[in-house]
Amino acid sequence: MPLDAIVLTALRRELEKPLTGAKIDRIAMPEKDVVILSVHSREEGSRKLLLSVRPGSARIHFTDLTFENPPQPPMFCMLLRKHLLGGRIAALEQPAGERLLLIRIDAVDELNVHAEKTLALELMGKGLNLVLIGEDGRILDCLRRVDYEDSNRRALLPGLFYQLPPPQSKPSVFRTAPEEILRLAAQADRSLPPDRWLLDAFGGLSPVLCRELALHGWEGLEDGIRTLLRRLEEGDFAPVMISEGGSPRDYSFMPLRQYGPEAEQTVCASFSKLLDDFYSLRDRQENMRRRSGELTRTARTARDRLRRKIAAREQELLATEKREEYRRRGDLITANMYRLKKGMRSFEAQDFYADGCPAVTVPLDERKTPSQNAAMNYKLYTKAKTANRMLTELLASAREEEAYLESVLDELSRAENDRDLADIRRELTEGGYLKNRSDGKRQKLPPPRKPMRFVSDAGREILVGRGNAQNDELTFRIARRTDLWLHVQKVPGSHVIVSQAEGEADEETVRQAAALAVTFSQAREGGRAAVDCTQVRHVKKPAGARPGRVIYTDCFTLAAQADPALAERLRRDR
Repeated sequence: MPLDAIVLTALRRELEKPLTGAKIDRIAMPEKDVVILSVHSREEGSRKLLLSVRPGSARIHFTDLTFENPPQPPMFCMLLRKHLLGGRIAALEQPAGERLLLIRIDAVDELNVHAEKTLALELMGKGLNLVLIGEDGRILDCLRRVDYEDSNRRALLPGLFYQLPPPQSKPSVFRTAPEEILRLAAQADRSLPPDRWLLDAFGGLSPVLCRELALHGWEGLEDGIRTLLRRLEEGDFAPVMISEGGSPRDYSFMPLRQYGPEAEQTVCASFSKLLDDFYSLRDRQENMRRRSGELTRTARTARDRLRRKIAAREQELLATEKREEYRRRGDLITANMYRLKKGMRSFEAQDFYADGCPAVTVPLDERKTPSQNAAMNYKLYTKAKTANRMLTELLASAREEEAYLESVLDELSRAENDRDLADIRRELTEGGYLKNRSDGKRQKLPPPRKPMRFVSDAGREILVGRGNAQNDELTFRIARRTDLWLHVQKVPGSHVIVSQAEGEADEETVRQAAALAVTFSQAREGGRAAVDCTQVRHVKKPAGARPGRVIYTDCFTLAAQADPALAERLRRDR
């Protein structure tokens, strides 16, 4: 469900008390369409208010998440800091039935002069925007400027007077009398689906809510409308999360029956908690997908090119399997040299390589002498033999490089922030897949991150590498020789180290470490996987091997399954 006018109404009521009178201490923009206001009040303490105008996840709510800010704040962020830092939020206003929130702020300028500034958070469809308005009602600036060339939208430019978005042509459920709504429902065209009629007839209703009200057809539509109107009048809103298979699917301000018994519905502590939980994982994945786009394309292009090269070399290798035939022909020509002369196209001979010495036909090049034909076949044999050896080595190297690129793509799919991406970029640059973009200037790169740290239920420390380079660092420099080393069998993934500094690890700790190994590998979506476990002293790195590539002996294997919930519960490095 998108954040419709009803959910925004519930949010406004929830945020009104803690935000009124709160002071704005900090302003940040971790993303180009996300603003974080750090506010402080005597009753609530310090809180972070998230304002997002990102398509698909536009919202406002308190958040407990941490965000990594860019090295240089955007210009709009600098403008907000100039006008709003130190100000106090005076009121939250929402025009009835609109997906629009006006945040009135009592601000103080450099000369200690008080002036009311307004942040207009517009959450309407394609018109998502955040507008800063001065005391005189003029626009100081906005996140997305709209000029006069777009005739379908009102202009939003610095210096213009701010005007509220034009109301929808259809009546709003917020501004229409209940009797009128019921009268229109009684006179509706029953040939249409009831949810479609609701969506076309009234503004302020989302498609999900229309389907819920029309769940029992036209016969139950009036009862559904009465229940909704009663909720709106009494402010009876509940932050409900709908999940399927443990993953959030939707949310609402009331329980939804349309998803059936297989959907789990949970009432959250607040609407802020609901939206924070619902969007946190999806936004993090979307951010990483967008930021890692260049690296992913580079690794995927290199992998696909390598796969085509491997396929071509496999065909060439298949052709070298005829090399013994060339040597056999050369030997037969040499043995029958006395019978042959230039100009013959073939001859019959007994094949002394086969049982019973059957008669075979040996082709000849009529333009060559018998000795030249023998030399040609021996040359073809030597060439095929050399090609077979070289192609076998090249294919082994190419397949190892393909496995390495697969591991890089797995790293990118699990990257959590810019520092992880910086490590992967450094790795690809050192491997020659990316050009150094420093242009001769020495760039200050962020230091590599430490391995992920977990603590098992038995109190044992478990370390998990974030990528190939860190896997090597973890296994060969950080881990003790007696620690346990785990890795999913034949699949790219993290190296996992279980500390045995205090003695042998218990079975439950090893089981949890195996689950972490699957969770942070390419096998996380494939059910149960085989995990190899051995001591670190049995793990070796072949000479010249690529980052993350190791060989090991003296291992035992156990089956495990990915468990993201366990990983979240045991993690200690955040």
